[in-house]
Amino acid sequence: MDFNPLDIILHLDVYLDLLVNNYGPWIYAILFLVIFCETGLVVMPFLPGDSLLFIAGAVAAGGGMDPVLLGGLLMVAAILGDSTNYVIGRTAGERLFSNPNSKIFRRDYLEKTHDFYERHGGKTVTMARFLPIFRTFAPFVAGVAHMFYPRFLMFSVIGTILWVGGLVTLGYFFGNVPFIKTNLSLLVVGIILLSLVPMIIGVIRSRMGRTPVKAKA
Repeated sequence: MDFNPLDIILHLDVYLDLLVNNYGPWIYAILFLVIFCETGLVVMPFLPGDSLLFIAGAVAAGGGMDPVLLGGLLMVAAILGDSTNYVIGRTAGERLFSNPNSKIFRRDYLEKTHDFYERHGGKTVTMARFLPIFRTFAPFVAGVAHMFYPRFLMFSVIGTILWVGGLVTLGYFFGNVPFIKTNLSLLVVGIILLSLVPMIIGVIRSRMGRTPVKAKA
């Protein structure tokens, strides 16, 4: 194949079918590496994620890959990536916030981040899986905030199963439906918004419950 290597990396989802035909079983290793780097290296949020999983499911439906093996390997890649990113955040965070006179990496920011992840870290780690860029930074920040690792890992696994399993399955069964293929990003955002509705309602009710009642004149 005569392609620009950088173009292939940035648009792997577009070339996936051709790569399967040219590299055979090695495509599993390529996809594993891409998903690991996209979730595990904080400097690589530009790699394809949602679209790649969807297209991979569609290619698997056409017989290009084994869907069970594909889903399992990519789940492992995403979980390992999350944990690697967490460790980087936890170790680098100590150095970033070690200077008490820093104007950017202030200790009070770290304390606020820690408090936030104590209260909302589980939801953040799980939901960030479905949001490009956020899923690359969320585990890093969780590490910076010293989120309890077993708790982080549990929500990372839950988010991974929903993200990888959901999009690969969606691609496997509906990858050849033009409307879904064209509007994949909108579909993912819609699912996220629907899943957030109960939480938003809870927050509104909580705020309304705390609103002081004005005394009658």
